[in-house]
Amino acid sequence: MSAKGTNGSVKAPGRSTTERADASPGVWAGRPENIRNVALVGRSGSGKTMLTEALLAATGVLTRIGSIVDGTTVSDSDPSEIHQQRSVALSVLPIAVDDIKVNLLDTPGYPDFVGDLRAGLRAADAALFVVSAVDGVDAATTALWSECDRVGMPRAVVISRIDHPRANYDAVLAACQQAFGNSVLPLYLPVRTSGAISGLRGLLSGTVSDYGTGRTPVYRPATADELADAEASRGTLIEGIIAESEDETLMDRYLSGEEIELGTLIADLETAVAGGSFFPVLPTSAETGVGTAELLELMTGAFPSPLERPVPPVTDLGGRSVGRLSCDPAGPLVGEVVRTTIDSFLGRVCLVRIFSGTLRENSNIHVAGHGLADRGHQDHDSDERVTHLQSPLGSTLRPVPSCIAGDICALTKLSSVETGDTISDKEQPLLVQEWDMPEPLMPVAVQGASRADDDTLARSMGKVAAVDPTLRVERNPETHQLILWCMGEAHAEVVLDRLRSQGVKLQTMDVITPLRETFAAPASARGRYVKQSGGHGQYAICEIEVEPLERGAGFEFVNNVVGGVVPGHYIGSVEKGVREQMQKGVSAGFPVVDIRVRLVGGKAHSVDSSDAAFQAAGALALREAASASRIQLLEPVSAVTISVPDTHVGAVMTDLSSRRGHMTGTSSAGGDLTEISAEIPDAELLRYAIELRALTAGTGVFRRTYLRHEPVPSKAPVNA
Repeated sequence: MSAKGTNGSVKAPGRSTTERADASPGVWAGRPENIRNVALVGRSGSGKTMLTEALLAATGVLTRIGSIVDGTTVSDSDPSEIHQQRSVALSVLPIAVDDIKVNLLDTPGYPDFVGDLRAGLRAADAALFVVSAVDGVDAATTALWSECDRVGMPRAVVISRIDHPRANYDAVLAACQQAFGNSVLPLYLPVRTSGAISGLRGLLSGTVSDYGTGRTPVYRPATADELADAEASRGTLIEGIIAESEDETLMDRYLSGEEIELGTLIADLETAVAGGSFFPVLPTSAETGVGTAELLELMTGAFPSPLERPVPPVTDLGGRSVGRLSCDPAGPLVGEVVRTTIDSFLGRVCLVRIFSGTLRENSNIHVAGHGLADRGHQDHDSDERVTHLQSPLGSTLRPVPSCIAGDICALTKLSSVETGDTISDKEQPLLVQEWDMPEPLMPVAVQGASRADDDTLARSMGKVAAVDPTLRVERNPETHQLILWCMGEAHAEVVLDRLRSQGVKLQTMDVITPLRETFAAPASARGRYVKQSGGHGQYAICEIEVEPLERGAGFEFVNNVVGGVVPGHYIGSVEKGVREQMQKGVSAGFPVVDIRVRLVGGKAHSVDSSDAAFQAAGALALREAASASRIQLLEPVSAVTISVPDTHVGAVMTDLSSRRGHMTGTSSAGGDLTEISAEIPDAELLRYAIELRALTAGTGVFRRTYLRHEPVPSKAPVNA
């Protein structure tokens, strides 16, 4: 925006916009102040993708909405999006508006892909928050707003689809103000001609942008009736802008009846928007183009450049701070990989936000990763050479010679790079503080369709895990199942699709809950291992007593042998045999825990006894004791903390009781959120990520930690 804008706060892009649609370095002169990184944020179905294509069409990148580039729409950059008809991954779409390069980052709005949303917010400096005029504000929309709030993201609210027959702009605007606060105020009001929305009325300038003849607006002064209708909204807007101004005299001057200069209002508005304290609202229609010119002007004029946003904290590889870096093309090279994909021809394709310095083709770089060992991502440090530096346009890549601080580029054919890694100079390796990665909490068990497919699955799993830090891969040592921990059902579908696209034939199965066994009552038994096969035989007899211990006590082995009936050098062999049998289980094949075993007697032979014989006797004695006692199955129980809006607390608590959950407390989590603490058996949590989302309209989240094993009730469902 600028004071010279023709619509009060919007200057329509001229013909040069289309001519410069390639966003080449010659347009914006490679200067960070001429770059805008803008994330499009909104729930699934809000109209983000259509709005993106409308902006691309307005700047000449697309000739029409839904244009096809290389077999996909230009905003599609993941094959899974085409298959599932929803945005599941971050994509970057650069456009040029006069001398400004705008990198549009289309983020997924589905809760399963919050990891890509956070990556988009990490790479962006501002956000267009898209709300549908048809669907309005729901709990999922509020959750997305909270994600932006969490990182202090400057944003504007775009009310999309205003020309839909069921659209209600006024009601949705009011809902946004109620949900997001009083700093959400409209800059424009829709103008209707013969019942249809034909343009926008600028509240500050009183100018109408008329889209009745096409996507390029024609400007005219508002009529007297139009000005009168907008007077109350205009007054509220001006008061909201003045409230954010650093000039404390403005409010008194305004209330005394003084007309505040348009340039002063716009300057204060731009400052407030860039600082993230004021959120202007713009109505739009992607189909007719209404509002696209205003959006382009808002992004270039009011949104902050990379120079105005802090660089994330940076350390050396030893963890020592290197001080606060700035967005300086001449500074030390620091970039971060915000997304990685695997291309069959190009290998790994990495989207990189450059925070400092300049990345050049054919330069030597250092790649450092924090690592997420529990998700299959180990800490790593390696040197690579940048041989292919690209500018991304969705799935299309165009070679460029360099990428400066503040810009976003794509690197291809690097062997060790993963999402979240830091790119820095080989001679000065650095590490950017990682962003908060959501925890995957829905397990999916998979196996190859055949033994050969198991080998292919293992190889492909590494590639899939490398590009998706929200995925955790685990080989359960007890059940021997390969478990994919996903964010939810949609995320699991995408992961499985990616594996199948690499030629893996796989099948899913029920997740087995790793149970334990224990003795429910004391027991005694005799283990007799005597074999004669001609020549040297095997002879070992041991007598044991078993008693249960309290939960979590573990295992105790006590030697109560008297008189040397079991020679001392065989005592350890008996204990080893008992321990090995405990790992194998004595009833259902699960490890035995929380018992004390006393060795009280036995016999040995001077020739035929051996370590192996007494190990076998010890194992046999434990099995015999189990057959004489009642064995209790134990199931894992987790401590769970659930965060939900207050309106859903009752439903969540009722559901917990049906899951054999034991509530341990509730507390306020700030705002309208409540945290519920509970202890829940793991068997009841296998699909809880999905079911909690359904209970809370997509807003409930939870975290879990293993607590202990408890006896399984006789009628409880157990996946074993």
